[in-house]
Formats: sequence, C-alpha cells, structure tokens
Amino acid sequence: MTQSLRQYVEKFSSVRLAVVGDFVADEFVYGDTSRISREAPVLILNFRSREIVPGGGGNAAMNAASLGGQISALGVVGADSAGEGLRAALEKRNVDMRGLMMGADRFTPTKMRIMAGGRNTSRQQVIRVDHEDQGPLDAAREQEIVRALEALSPAAVDAVLVSDYGLGVITGKVRNAVEKLANEIVVTVDSRHRADSFKNVTAITPNEEEVEELLGYWPNADRLDDAGRTLLERIGGKGVLITRGSQGMSLFEKEGGRTDFPIFGTDEVVDGTGAGDTVISAFTLALGAGASMREAADISNRAAGIVVMKRGTAVVEQQELLDVLGETRP
Repeated sequence: MTQSLRQYVEKFSSVRLAVVGDFVADEFVYGDTSRISREAPVLILNFRSREIVPGGGGNAAMNAASLGGQISALGVVGADSAGEGLRAALEKRNVDMRGLMMGADRFTPTKMRIMAGGRNTSRQQVIRVDHEDQGPLDAAREQEIVRALEALSPAAVDAVLVSDYGLGVITGKVRNAVEKLANEIVVTVDSRHRADSFKNVTAITPNEEEVEELLGYWPNADRLDDAGRTLLERIGGKGVLITRGSQGMSLFEKEGGRTDFPIFGTDEVVDGTGAGDTVISAFTLALGAGASMREAADISNRAAGIVVMKRGTAVVEQQELLDVLGETRP
C-alpha cells in the first residue's frame, strides 16, 4: 500500500497548485521570564526575538510548497510589517507571490502568541492576541482575484485550494469563480464557518467543531454517518473529509462509502496548531497527482501525524512524508 502512496508523493513536484483565501500572519514573540510586576500580578518578560510564520492560507501554501508542489498565492494582505514578514517567508519557499496583493487600506490578519520561558525551561504560550476584524474586500481587489481565478485552466494549474477563515477575501463573487473552476480541475475547500456554501467542489475538509457549527450537532460515533452524508448532499461534491483529532479522520465519498483513518503515529500530540492546513495541503496535492480520494486521505493522515509532533505553526517536508512511507535516502 505504501508503495502506491509513495508514487503520488514523488509526483508532488509536478503539481501546480493555486492557494486562494485569507493569508494570516502567525507572530511569535519570545521572552525570558524575569519577575512579577509591581504594577499588577503579571509576569514581566525580557524580549528576545520575534518571528512571523505564515498562517491560514499562508500555512496551507507553506505546507504545499514544503511537500514539493509548485505553489501560487491569491489574496490580499496589508502593507505592514506583518504582511512583509509573511510574504518574505513564502518567498523563501519559492511560492509565486504575484497574486498576493498588498493594500495600504487593509491590515494583515495577525495572531500574536507570547511565548515565555526561563533559561532552563522550554517556552510556553502565555497569551494570544488576535487582530482580525476588518471591513469587506473592496470591489477593485475583489475583481482582480476573480479575474485571476477565471484565467486559471487545466493548462495552468492542476488544483485550487480555498482557505476561508472568514476574513474578507472569499466573497460571494470569488466563491462563484471557484465553483466554476471545479468543473475542470480539483478544488478543495477549508472553510471555518461556511464550508457547505461551496457547491460542486471536489471536497471539503471540516473539523468536528466546524461540522457542529454547520449542522447543529457533534459528529460523534452515532451521528458521524449522518453528518458526512448531509454535508455531501449540501455541497454536491465528490467528498467530505472530516478531521477528528485523536480519532483520526473519516472520508465520505459520493461514489462510495465511509472510510475511517485512525490517527497516524502516537496520540501524544505536541502541538495541533495548523494541522488542518497540513491535511488539506497534502490531500489536494495527492488528488492533483492522480491519487484516488481514499489514497489522498491516507497520505494527508500521515502528514498530519508528522506535523502534530512539531511545535508552533509547522510544516511537513516532502522527504519526511516519503520516510514514513518507507522511502530510504540514497
């Protein structure tokens, strides 16, 4: 089985993938625990360093690039230090940035994590500050994204990944353009609040919390089948891949039944941050490489098992995935 999966991972370098959506800056501020403040019962940290890591659609793009894909980004970030840091990190991974616009009238959605620790202790997150709320995308930039999507074709890309965090980029017109593309190429959707609003796309990849928000009930063992089938009917697509934390993931196919994938590796998770981005990146690349829905889900499950053992907003390298599939280095 792993031999057949490996052949698709080896083809990732030939897969052309466009990532469209909300690009988020994950900012990590590192400090050493100093003392308790005299002003209030809070820790004082001595600042050490600051790091910007792509999150949201940026993390999906980073994962897809680290897995070997040819990645292009479509979206809007602010003309600010967070946006510049996000773009710089993506450029290091050779992501095509021509479609990622910068706007002086917008800010880059940012999740700031304050990481504290002592000289002989590992740093832990003590607080997170989110800066996300902003107005709708202006008509001119919306039209640019729509035009860029309309210009895509099987001759230009093999797949499109939609990362919708509800931060303004995926408007109704952008969603309509994405749905039209699904008639010709693979289109997958990771949407925080409205995955079932995308019609006739190849697949959606909600987690359990997102399923509960969409359907009004938790997809536990008794209601999992109902949840998967209901979402399949709502989107009219080919597949629904529900990620279930320590329970692994469950795939529902239009032309098939349900397939469960137990968690790969250990269930002693180090950090689940961004695991959903890893799942949809590996899943979409595998579909673009010609894998079946089940094979793609199996590959993405293995990728998720790797990334949750890393701290922070991490990625999986192509060689790491090949290694767990039994690939040996030359």
